[in-house]
Amino acid sequence: MAAVDSATVGRMADSLFIERGLRSPGSTRFWVLLVLAAVIASAGVVGDSTATVIGAMIVAPLMTPILGSALALVLADRAQLLRCVLLALGGALAVVSVGILLGWVAAPPDAFVSNSQISSRISPRLIDLLAALATGTVGAFALVRTDISDTVPGVAIAISLVPPLSVTGLLITVGRYHDAGEAALLFTTNVAAIVATGTVVFLVYGIPAAARKSGYQVSRFHGRTLAAVIVLVLLIAIPLTTGTYTVARDRALAADARPLAEKWAKAGKWQIISVKARNGVVVIGVLGLPPPPSPTALRAALDTHGIRDVDLELHLVGGRTQWCPADTDTCTIRYSTLG
Repeated sequence: MAAVDSATVGRMADSLFIERGLRSPGSTRFWVLLVLAAVIASAGVVGDSTATVIGAMIVAPLMTPILGSALALVLADRAQLLRCVLLALGGALAVVSVGILLGWVAAPPDAFVSNSQISSRISPRLIDLLAALATGTVGAFALVRTDISDTVPGVAIAISLVPPLSVTGLLITVGRYHDAGEAALLFTTNVAAIVATGTVVFLVYGIPAAARKSGYQVSRFHGRTLAAVIVLVLLIAIPLTTGTYTVARDRALAADARPLAEKWAKAGKWQIISVKARNGVVVIGVLGLPPPPSPTALRAALDTHGIRDVDLELHLVGGRTQWCPADTDTCTIRYSTLG
């Protein structure tokens, strides 16, 4: 493995450490691109457009202060570390704020229940942490090695930073606070992975020694700093483990509920359009002409086949949403939906 030289350290510092002052070229570039990326991401999520969301990932500069935090940790530069952390936090809050604003304007009546961009970012799992660790390693590796810098756009797409924050803001607008927290957890997972892998890669390449040779003021890097970063990743893995179990349980619930729902809908000449489970709640979408089939009959069918301890949310397209709690034989209207 080739050792980095002073020119590499200087290039990395120039790339990751944004200049002070809101009117500096680095700061204006960061904030303008970030706000535009937030608008693109939020619009892409509202429109359920994968291509638009990918465009926002490429434009977003949020990875710069996050990787800058890893470089500042390795160099034990407290001033730059504080600045990078504040930039990352401020940028995250800005993206969430844009999401809230667009949510007020364009939130659909179903509160994004059927939005695939939302659903793919509110159930973070251990596999997401694994992918983030690998992607963060590639990002740090590409920064050190100029000969593989062409991979940076791919890293920007793979490590999802701005879209989860946009989802967080949009879900706050419609009152889905638990799901908003899950999207924020996905963002935090990716941030922790970038900082952890960036720190390790920079240490492996001997960045502190190269920085000293180039005249950069470098303090001593302590092992406890690396240990703290690793502990942070492990702490994040705890809720992700829970999320992995929840996703597996939801998939099993949906598979068990589908044949029962299809049989129930067929009796009333209605059509099942979706059977999902979210956080232990079976969510079923049904389409047909009035009169609708009885929701209590489906609740009874679930109870009879061993799905008694699970709540049921029934979306009657063209009608209303019925809420049928576990261990009851009654259903109540929750809110109106679009036809």
